[in-house]
Parts: sequence; structure tokens; C-alpha cells
Amino acid sequence: MIINKIIDEDINQILFENNNFNELYDKKIMITGASGMIGSYFVYTLMKLNENFDANITILPLIRNLDKFNSQVISNEYVNPIVQDVTKKIDYDDDVECIIHTASPASPELMNKYPVETNLTNTLGTANMLNFARSHNTKKFLFTSTREVYGQSVCNQNYFKETDIGIINQLLPRNSYAESKKAAENLCLGFKEEYGLNTKIVRLAHTFGPGMNINHGMVHTEFLKNLLNNQDIILKSDGSSKRTYTYISDSISAMFKVLLKSKDFVYNISNDKNEVSVRELAEIIISLDSSNNLKLKFDIQEENKKLDYSSFKNCLLSSEKIKQELGWNPKYSVNEGFNRMFEYLKHYNKFN
Repeated sequence: MIINKIIDEDINQILFENNNFNELYDKKIMITGASGMIGSYFVYTLMKLNENFDANITILPLIRNLDKFNSQVISNEYVNPIVQDVTKKIDYDDDVECIIHTASPASPELMNKYPVETNLTNTLGTANMLNFARSHNTKKFLFTSTREVYGQSVCNQNYFKETDIGIINQLLPRNSYAESKKAAENLCLGFKEEYGLNTKIVRLAHTFGPGMNINHGMVHTEFLKNLLNNQDIILKSDGSSKRTYTYISDSISAMFKVLLKSKDFVYNISNDKNEVSVRELAEIIISLDSSNNLKLKFDIQEENKKLDYSSFKNCLLSSEKIKQELGWNPKYSVNEGFNRMFEYLKHYNKFN
């Protein structure tokens, strides 16, 4: 299976860094949000396990748009898409041994514009998946959460550990995402404690790579669009906000470690070596292609409402727990990761 050179290298990395995949052999595995970047990488990995190791995994991508999924994933006899919305009762009769729940809004602009739909996808959608898991003998349930559940720090710490909490203003439409992810986490805990369902939570920092929708209005996707369209990058702030970026293959490898090896319930996934300010990130992305002589400019007076306007200025995650307990060691620097994404976008013209 070769989707393309970069993704194929990424999948090989994921397979090399994990050695418990035999637990998934001969199983049915459902992946929600399988058309998205994270969900599709899970599908690719399972497909390659089937093709290279005769794993005999039945892959059940739960998706809303079959045409979109088919344009991204080369289906085979092991891939059986289920076309429906997670906010509806899941229509599938057979038992499913493992569920990887990645379905969630990914665009900050849409989160702000459609707070009700954002909330219900994360809350009602997760409740539907958990109820389905409980009634279909599911042995493993992985929920992808977010750095935003920590909110804004109350004691100015640089990094959040899994036990830390912050402040979230629930009266901002944009925070429909953070609040509903928190509620979904609580549902995962409830099903674990009350019903004994083996649920796990991963909280992702900014994750990027091939398959990311370049039009989702995040800071880094806007910068990449500038680069690909030969446009100077114009910052609407001083660019001092900091974040950490994790390349997709590192993130997926970490999630498989949590799914297959972990004993605890919740883990941060963040390459904390990749801490950069927004300004530094803009400079890194400009440097990916020196041939067009793009410049970084500032227009601080005008507020840009289309970019990643999270209400949390800094929300950096500590990854010490997953490194110490599960031996995760992310491979790609922020420069290397964005260079890989840039090469992918150039080749496949995904920015139009």
C-alpha cells in the first residue's frame, strides 16, 4: 500500500515504533472521523498491517461523506465504510472489539459560527459511541481530546500536566469546543467507572501533517496557504502566543502506545521540544521556500477573526507522563514536520 511517499514513510514509522499490534489481529475496529487527518492515518496503518502482516483486521470507517473518504483512502476488501453522522444512533449490528473516536469539528471558524453543532458532535456523538461500545462488547475505546480542556492557566505555569486544570469561559461561542470536549471526557470516565468500559483519553496539542484541511482557518494552515500562494505573511498580533506542534506520525504512534500498552486513563500528546511562538512559526514556514523571497509583516491594528482565535493565549502540554510510562519519543522537529507537510501539499496541490 503506497498512498504517497511521505504518508507511506509515516506509516512505516508508526509500525516500527509499536510492537503490540497483534492484539488487533482478526478484530473489527471502528474509526469515527475517518476522513479527517487523524482518522485517515489510523485507517492507513491498519490497512498496511493487513497487507504486510496478514493481520485480518476488519476496518470500519464511520464517515459522513463517502465520496470524500474514497478520494483519500484506497479501499480494499478489509475496509467497510459506514456512512452516517455520530450524532445519530450508530447503525451497525455486529460486535466491534475496538473503537477509535476521532470525529470532531476541526475548524476554529466553524466552532465559533456553529457552537450548537460543535457541542453536539462532541457530547451527543461521544455518548452515542460509548453506548454503542457498551452494547457491542468493545474491549478498547480511545477518545481523542484536546489541549483546550485545560483552559487558561490560573497560576501561570508553562506546561499543563494531566492533573492540572484552568479556567474556561463557557459564555464564549468559540469555547463550545473546549467545554464539549471536557463533557465528553467526563462521559468516558463515567462509562469506565459505572460500566467497566475500557476507555482511554488522549489530549492532543497542535497536530499537523498530510491530510489536514488547509482551509480550516488555523494559524499554521493560513501561513502555509500564504507560502503556497506566494503571499507575504501578515500577522494581526505581535505573534507572542506560544504553542507546541506535533507531526502527525509522531502523534499517531503515541496514540497506538496508549491504545495498546497504557495502564492509566489519560495522556497528553505533545512534542514539547517543538515550542514556538506564532511569530517564530511564521518565520519557519517562510524559510521552507526561499525562492519566492516572502516577508513577514505586521498589521496589529486590525483583528483577524478568521485565524485560530482560541481564548487561551498559551496552552502548552507536558508529555513527560507518556514518555516515561510508554517510552514515546517524537521524531520530527517543527521544521522537519512542516517541511514534510509542505512537500506533500506542493505535490498534491491540496491548498486550492
